[in-house]
Amino acid sequence: MKKISILLVVICFLILGLAGCGGTGTAKSEKASFHASNPYEGDLSGVTLDIGAAGIQNAQGVLQAAGLDDTPYTVHFHNLRGGNLVLEAMAAGQLDAGCGSQIPPIFASLSNNGGNFKIVAIRKGSTLDQELITGPKSKASIHTVADLKGKKIAYVKSTTAQYFLFKMLEEAGLSWNDIEALPMSTSDSLSAVLTGDVDAYAGYGNSIIQAKNKGAVTLASAENILSGDYYWYAAPAALADSKKKAALIDYLERINEADEWIRQHPKEWAAFYAKETNQKADEYQKQFEEQEAQRKGRIAPLDEKTIQSEQDIINSFIKMGLLKQPVEATGLFDDSLTEAISKFHVYE
Repeated sequence: MKKISILLVVICFLILGLAGCGGTGTAKSEKASFHASNPYEGDLSGVTLDIGAAGIQNAQGVLQAAGLDDTPYTVHFHNLRGGNLVLEAMAAGQLDAGCGSQIPPIFASLSNNGGNFKIVAIRKGSTLDQELITGPKSKASIHTVADLKGKKIAYVKSTTAQYFLFKMLEEAGLSWNDIEALPMSTSDSLSAVLTGDVDAYAGYGNSIIQAKNKGAVTLASAENILSGDYYWYAAPAALADSKKKAALIDYLERINEADEWIRQHPKEWAAFYAKETNQKADEYQKQFEEQEAQRKGRIAPLDEKTIQSEQDIINSFIKMGLLKQPVEATGLFDDSLTEAISKFHVYE
């Protein structure tokens, strides 16, 4: 009887131990699995991709969070904090590929070598938190975009903010010359709109969120003006190299799968990424879930709608006098990855 009792105790400890192990295992989310839809039969171990992006959330960061950064090739990632800086590095031959918004390619294409890039893929995303706001001291007297005539407006030059501000003014019957437009950084704009040094601010991201947390209000949203598209740019030399091209396709598909993983694990992603934005993890998680509810982040192939959107931005900048010569949007794009990207899974 004593032996049976001891045996039962041992079995209980084993069960509890296994349960404890199981508890520990489930506390940590399983990382994403990856099966390439465009498998490459050759050896990519000798390939190095130099990748740049305007923030880790559109590239290496999601791969690390999802556990998909174990690539069969080497990746040197450069967090360059702006699409213009990504394209400057590409023009200098320092990057194979990079990610940034719709605006930088327009100006980069005017350089002597055409910027040494082509737009090869789209990173679909949200258009939330891109707004025209008024500050705590001006919101009582400014209620519509039309009220901004003759007012000081801060904006971030040569970005989507300048584009959507122009479109908002146009819709309200105002021209760019009807306002005192003041180009500033996001941090300076945030300070200026809160202190009342400017009457309004056209901006995006955390600067808009912070301003509204401190009393600023939305005057107009760019939610239905912007496409939500970010671009992936590639150097022509990388596209001409069969192994680098295969590695880039693989890299983009990993991002597409990682985007789905972070959607399914928002808490883990928020804990990972909030450090980058200096936000509390729960605050960023709420922001992220709202963005994903509006439009899921994913890698998508080029399409005619995207090219038309780019041409509209170009035409708007010509009207503003930012561009002195016409630019044909079609010349900025290269569809050599479109067939491969069309095979990527689209998560509903």
